[in-house]
Amino acid sequence: MREETSKRKAHHIDLAFESQVKGTDTRFNYEPLLSEHPSDLDTTVNFLGKIMRFPLWISSMTGGTEKAGFINHNLAKAAHKYGLGMGLGSCRIILDDHTYLPDFQMRKDLGNQPFYANLGIAQLEELLEANQSSKIKQLIEKTETDGLIIHVNPMQEWLQPEGDRFKQAPLQTIQQVRDLFEGKIIVKEVGQGMGPKSLKALMEMDVDAIDFGAHGGTNFAMLELLRDDEEMMAQFENLTYVGHDATEMVDLCNDLMDTESSNPMIIVSGGVSSFLDGYYYINKIKTPAVYGQASALLKRAAVSFELLDDYISREIEGYKLASSYLTIKNA
Repeated sequence: MREETSKRKAHHIDLAFESQVKGTDTRFNYEPLLSEHPSDLDTTVNFLGKIMRFPLWISSMTGGTEKAGFINHNLAKAAHKYGLGMGLGSCRIILDDHTYLPDFQMRKDLGNQPFYANLGIAQLEELLEANQSSKIKQLIEKTETDGLIIHVNPMQEWLQPEGDRFKQAPLQTIQQVRDLFEGKIIVKEVGQGMGPKSLKALMEMDVDAIDFGAHGGTNFAMLELLRDDEEMMAQFENLTYVGHDATEMVDLCNDLMDTESSNPMIIVSGGVSSFLDGYYYINKIKTPAVYGQASALLKRAAVSFELLDDYISREIEGYKLASSYLTIKNA
């Protein structure tokens, strides 16, 4: 025992030179005296009528590609194991063709965890124009999902070489879907976030949840420019830097909570890199919230369930540790 302790202390001395503080996270007060190490800390949250045992939302990612089935099944199994919620990637490909439907049928893996289908605002506009709104209900039934995510992406569509063009404001389409579809609706941006007027309009509407998709995570507008030619990149790149990050959107939501009666569930996503960001945003926002991640989960789910499993278990451990010893400044 003495020899092991001596070796550990020597190792500490060696590592001390590599672990000098390079910065301080000023969002938190660190209170080391007030709690024991966490064990059975309650992290449950009621997400639109279903219980999540941990407030991590698996954000909409992929479907209809060669590895989509493998990835989605890994994500769904993890959601079931840890009690998470999950949103599918765009379900456009299975509206009329069931070739890739198995890539989207995750309910057996998920159990009773929150699970939502996903369609873009352009596809919904087309369905409404063609009087085919019944396909929304059919999509929910064949994916056995709890409701619909509507993703809003005008910047991405405009910059996409083969992108769709909206014929009316997304808010009008969302309202039409709300009037025709009785299920639960989540509205999501895809990487630029939303400003105060858009957030206010959604809070005044009867939507069940808002997914930030804030600026700071995957930038789909930039992604589309990278697929185009150099001239497009040179002229339009500046647009990809426009948006609202998660911190700003939390503050915007809090300001609106003081004036609006509607308090929808919030999924704080977009640049949420770890449990520490998630813990901060969930505790800073004034309405019930979970935090969403996409790329961090995707890259591990694409390799193996074991890699994904390790990552999520550490997220939960870290979140519980933060809950025991950190409080939010100016919350």
